[in-house]
Amino acid sequence: MTTKQLMKGCEAIAEAALRGGCRYFFGYPITPQNDIPEYMSARLPEIGGVFLQAESEIAASNMVYGAAGAGARVMTSSSSPGISLKQEGISTIAGAELPCVIVNVMRGGPGIGGIQASQGDYFQSVKGGGHGDYKLIVFGPDSVQEAIDIVYGAFDIADKYRTPVMILADGLIGQMMEPVTMPEFKSDEEIKVEKPWAATGWHEGCGRPRAIINSLYIEDEALEALHERLQARYRIIEQNEVRYEYYNIEDAEVILIAYGTISRVCRSAIDELAEEGIKVGMVRPITLWPFPSQAVLDAVAQPSVKKALAVEISAGQMVEDARLAVNGLKEVAFLGYPGSKIATVEEIIAKVKALREE
Repeated sequence: MTTKQLMKGCEAIAEAALRGGCRYFFGYPITPQNDIPEYMSARLPEIGGVFLQAESEIAASNMVYGAAGAGARVMTSSSSPGISLKQEGISTIAGAELPCVIVNVMRGGPGIGGIQASQGDYFQSVKGGGHGDYKLIVFGPDSVQEAIDIVYGAFDIADKYRTPVMILADGLIGQMMEPVTMPEFKSDEEIKVEKPWAATGWHEGCGRPRAIINSLYIEDEALEALHERLQARYRIIEQNEVRYEYYNIEDAEVILIAYGTISRVCRSAIDELAEEGIKVGMVRPITLWPFPSQAVLDAVAQPSVKKALAVEISAGQMVEDARLAVNGLKEVAFLGYPGSKIATVEEIIAKVKALREE
């Protein structure tokens, strides 16, 4: 029988990363993700890994660049303003085609903002927070357990596509405690991936060319070749890595679209509405990029559906991707607040009833 244990989200994310093969962590403290580096500082040395608190977020992102370039499984974490500081490094990592895992435990903004939960970093994460035409694979877990499962597999995905993977968890996920099941440590054989491109040492007669880790391309043709590789890779990711969940969508009159912890509030609202005989369903994106556009369209296109409602802990960001997916077929309304205010079950129910009467 699998034993469950009660764990805080940030600590569970850190332990899942270790079990998924992470052996290097570079970061800098900021609330509400501080439990991740604190946990890593104690646990990584126990398993032969390296923890280093950098002098800044900028330095931490460049340390990730170095470790990833040497073929290591490496992770960094931060919260919203800290992720902003890491953006040049993240763009450089993407341009150098390096795998790594980045965790953003979101807090309110803009600016320094507040330390409560938010989903205000959606645009930054899925539209490219740094410069240039690049993408991150972005996950939005709705529970501590799902965060564990995603982080555990994130290093495999990053290695597979030679690209950064971001886990976009709002502050509630990071700070709540839930009963979870922790996966077993992956074996050395499972985490050992051939990386002929990595800079792991070279000598005359070793039988392979020098590894050069670089994102600078002076010649137009060389930069164009990089982009051809990146864009082709992104199309493959869009084909293979879209994840989402349907909840109660059959014969629904209204479809809710939500990710992260607010989707759990939506689920409660859906259940209460069902007791009143009102059929409401939900599409929950698990990958925020690639966004599950077809799944959203298919759910909203059902003949029974009158309207859709995007619910977020923000002033409205994911709603734009939802509207692009639906492409004007039906109205996609919005409910959310800037900062860290969270829509209640009662507010969601009231909004759904108002939409049905319009």
